[in-house]
Order: sequence, then C-alpha cells, then structure tokens
Amino acid sequence: MSDNGPSSFAARLRARERLLGYWVVCDNPVGTERIAGLGYDYVCADGQHGLMAYPGWLSAMTAIDARGVSAGMVRVPANDGYWIGSALDAGARGVIVPLVNDAEEAAAAVAYCRYPPHGVRSYGPMRSSLRVGPRPAEADEAVACVVMIETAGALDNLAEICAVPGLDGVYVGPSDLTLALGGRFPGDPDVADAFADATARIAKTAAEAGIAAGFHCPDGATAAARLAEGYTFATVSSDLVHLEQAAAAHLKAARSS
Repeated sequence: MSDNGPSSFAARLRARERLLGYWVVCDNPVGTERIAGLGYDYVCADGQHGLMAYPGWLSAMTAIDARGVSAGMVRVPANDGYWIGSALDAGARGVIVPLVNDAEEAAAAVAYCRYPPHGVRSYGPMRSSLRVGPRPAEADEAVACVVMIETAGALDNLAEICAVPGLDGVYVGPSDLTLALGGRFPGDPDVADAFADATARIAKTAAEAGIAAGFHCPDGATAAARLAEGYTFATVSSDLVHLEQAAAAHLKAARSS
C-alpha cells in the first residue's frame, strides 16, 4: 500500500490532511467493495442508524480492505467499550462515536480505543490483527478516535472536548446539531444562522486544539465547501441515498422520451 493508503489513515487524520469519505448504511458488502475502490480516503459503515448489525460491519470492513484503497471506519451505536472494541476487532481503522456531551465522555471513548496502559480496550483483535497491529502499541497508533459534536452539551463543552488527550478528531452530525439548536427538523431555516455560527466555532476550536474536524455532507459540492471553510475531512451522503437518486433519475429520463 502507498503512503497515502489505508495503513496511514490515522496519521493523515491526525495531521489534519484533507480527507474525503463515503457513508454506507446498507448491509451490502459487494456494493461496499465497489465503492471502496473509487478513491475515497475512507468508507464508514453506519452502525448507529444504518441497516446492519455486527456481521454487517465485519463484512463491510473485509470488503473495504479487499480493495486496498480506502480505510474502513464504523460509526458505533453508542459510546460503549463493547461496541467500540467490536468495531476495532472487526478491522475498523477508526470509529466515530455519537452523542458525546463533555470531556469525560470523550476521554472514555479514547480509552475504549486504546490498549493498556493508555486505555481499557480488551486484547483479542481477531480479524483486525491481519491489518492493524497486532502489537497493542502499533494498534493504538493505527486507529483513530473521533467523537461527534451534535448535542447542546457538546457545544457548551466544545473546547474541553477538543483538548482531551488522545482524541483524534470531532465530527459534526448536522441533523442532530440542528435539533440541539432548537430546530424543528434537520435543515430548519429558522436556526440557519445559529447553525452556521456553531459549525464555524467547531472548525475553529478543533484547529486551535490541533485535531481534525469532520462534517457529514449530503453531496460532494457541500463536502468541498466544508473543506474550504476549515474542516479537514468530509463524508459524502450514503449508498442508499445515491441508489434511490440514481434509480429515480433513470426512471424520469425513460418516461420523458
């Protein structure tokens, strides 16, 4: 693998390089394998709101690794050592941890990602030892811990969260962040100004702390705009959304003739 390949993903994220990712919610390893060869820096399997359980994470990580192009990540269901350890044992090179509200919770997420003496991860890497590690210190260096900023508590404690030792990055969940700001629904225009202020502050605070800042985006153009605003990594849409969009577009074209 090249120096910019999956094996260097965590280092590149920590260095605040610009990275582009893709989101998969379907338990479809054949489709994920195709996506993983396109050139995205990472592909993230959604274990929180996606349509896959642990076997789906494992299949996704295996499919992503088969192409040798993208790094596999998992958004875990919760800030819990069992889920984080399971994702990393399946071969994820990073986890995105939802609903983190303060520095104490962020520190717990970091600890779940690291082996003793730097954390509390249980040793038993199973499949991940083929790609990450298997020595604990090597694994600690090779996997990234990213927490989501999407709650009122996270915004209130943003600087303290970003200063947590060992935290590699923060990630904006725009839907929940909009609701946390008082929005009635994701994208609510009534809180657009507050949302813009919050996202600018998140990027600035992460930069001051020297950690990565990521954003979940509906399309590639939005991802480019977020990177231009100071975010260092951005994820594009999802496989299910694009499947529906492509099918609808072809149906419209066929019926218009």
